[in-house]
Amino acid sequence: MDKSRKNLLYLFELPHDPISLPRGGGKIHFDLENDLSRPPVVATRLGGGVPVETTPVPDREDVLPQNLGTAASVPIGSPFSFFIKSHRQAAKDLCDVFMRTKGAEDLLQVAARVHGQVNETLFIYALSFVILRKKELRNVRLPSIIEVFPGKFIPQEQLMKAQLEVNRTDPNQSEPVVVEHGLEFSGTHLKPEHRLAYWREDYGINAHHWHWHLVYPIDMGVNRDRKGELFFYMHQQMVARYDMERLSLGLPRVQKLENWRAPIEDGYFPKLTVNNSGRAWGSRQDDTVMQDFLRNDFGLDFTDVTDLEIWRSRLFDAIHQGFMIDRAGKRVVLSDDVTSGKRGIDILADALEADSNLSVNSPYYGDLHNMGHVLIAFSHDPDFAHKEEMAVMGDTSTAMRDPVFYRWHKFVDDTFQEYKLMQRPYTEQDLNLAGVKIERAGVVRNNEADVLHTGWNTRLFEASRGLDFNGRPVMVRLTHLDHEPFNYHLQVSNSGRGVKEVTVRVFLAPKLNARGQEMSFMEQRILWAEMDKFTVSLKPGSNHVVRSSKDSSITNAEELTFRDLENANIDPASPEATGFNFCGCGWPQHMLLPRGRPEGMPFQLFFMLTDYAQDKVTHPAARGCANGVSFCGIQDAKYPDTRPMGFPFDRRPPPTLLDQPVNTAADYARLENAFIHEISIKFLAERLNRD
Repeated sequence: MDKSRKNLLYLFELPHDPISLPRGGGKIHFDLENDLSRPPVVATRLGGGVPVETTPVPDREDVLPQNLGTAASVPIGSPFSFFIKSHRQAAKDLCDVFMRTKGAEDLLQVAARVHGQVNETLFIYALSFVILRKKELRNVRLPSIIEVFPGKFIPQEQLMKAQLEVNRTDPNQSEPVVVEHGLEFSGTHLKPEHRLAYWREDYGINAHHWHWHLVYPIDMGVNRDRKGELFFYMHQQMVARYDMERLSLGLPRVQKLENWRAPIEDGYFPKLTVNNSGRAWGSRQDDTVMQDFLRNDFGLDFTDVTDLEIWRSRLFDAIHQGFMIDRAGKRVVLSDDVTSGKRGIDILADALEADSNLSVNSPYYGDLHNMGHVLIAFSHDPDFAHKEEMAVMGDTSTAMRDPVFYRWHKFVDDTFQEYKLMQRPYTEQDLNLAGVKIERAGVVRNNEADVLHTGWNTRLFEASRGLDFNGRPVMVRLTHLDHEPFNYHLQVSNSGRGVKEVTVRVFLAPKLNARGQEMSFMEQRILWAEMDKFTVSLKPGSNHVVRSSKDSSITNAEELTFRDLENANIDPASPEATGFNFCGCGWPQHMLLPRGRPEGMPFQLFFMLTDYAQDKVTHPAARGCANGVSFCGIQDAKYPDTRPMGFPFDRRPPPTLLDQPVNTAADYARLENAFIHEISIKFLAERLNRD
């Protein structure tokens, strides 16, 4: 990686501090020409005896405030919310400035000059957006958002402990200060919802949510293949996984937030700070009621709860009528059985999320998903009477911490499910694949079959990359759920005469509901969580297929830290750099399995083989990302599966299959290309060894 590309990495460091402050452990210095805002501490740090590499940044007229559009309209030091339309416009304006640059060095100079003129989160968002999309930067990887904004993931109390420890120790000490965080997280177990804090506040799932919305933004002129459908599917899968975690703890499945006039039972106190000034995110008391948005500090039109109810009514009318009305008054048919053009779920999701550039009629169908986030995020101070900051529901990197996120998205998903249940059931022809048979299938962990283990693990992040602790290194050790790696084993027979390419689809769901009863197909249908999807070639006769859980199509590898990227001495685009060859989007590998129970909890694995000749998508060569394709697609290419996302559980089942009624998911296993198998997941409540 050349110097300019590597120096782009350091623009992500210390986003709240002046760009002239040394970075990279004091070894990197951006020297801005005519920099009148350079703080005195810069000279002190530069004189500390550490060899410094200085990068001169000349004056540029193209980054004057008048050339940045609305980018400077979001106040520095305040929250930035992609759910707010005026903030999205500010992001687009800044991204447009960055996209006009020619190469890494030009982007470096422009971004270094813009730094300090715009909101910190907006700056990092725009820089990330452009690096992911500029073709000449395809070997540049983004550092972990956890290290860029540690205050969004680590409570202020822990960061203050680190600062106090730094103040007490010798300033010449080179050993980093290490602070711990977990397991109790933001609350005690006095309230049932707090028992899930370890899951909701996990650094990996919150980083995933931030990165997914970076890859699939709205109102940014990005129209990626099946973008709306993937919004539906990825969020549906997150709710399914949350429900599995709830059942593991003996809690009922999440209830949708559908009555927006009733109090929200559970409050949330994030204990995080918006920036390094110590200003706290907004908190929501128990039994807070959503109210009309009447604030004038975000450049957003006043929005009533009634507006949300009207948009919901119009969307449900479209679902039940089978069409939407575009801006010209013409009907746009909603159906997933199409041979060309967009599926109905794609059209519906573009309008519900909503992307005003892709919605068939945004003035009519509104901005339901985004403004739902906004009204909840400001429910504690809807008219700015108390001058309180936005709550965590307003930021994609913090929203999943709040219990109400899952209630809101359960409503969103139920709206999509209403549409899905309007589609015809799959037929036996849709589901069957003649000539192949799954003889046996299961999982193996450490030579033990069908028993998987979960427990606790830890990960170190360098908080001092995002926050300045007087120039001292500070590490935070975060506790998180994890599992021991395992392998899928399938014994498959191919009765044909030639090689047969198939797609292997793997799903996981709890066997029992909250009452301890086995579930019907329809009760269990939206609990099935995709675990993996991959292609294999079956030779004639018997085939033994082995697949590692580490290769899951939904997950990414561990978050790449600043140190990971600094120490990577090989080109990330090269074949030997597999560990670095990902774009950061994907469900965290350590959260692949639900927690389970100490005594073991019964789950079902569902395997289905489909014809790869029908599944495959012809697409051009694209950016190599070895992670998360089921949730994140492929950069600059079509989604790599022609079937509806969630197949075969995205629709109601056929009334009969092979002349017998379909009552449970196990009835699909009558087909030779399907197999269902019971396993147990045990929670060990101890530190795991993943080697």
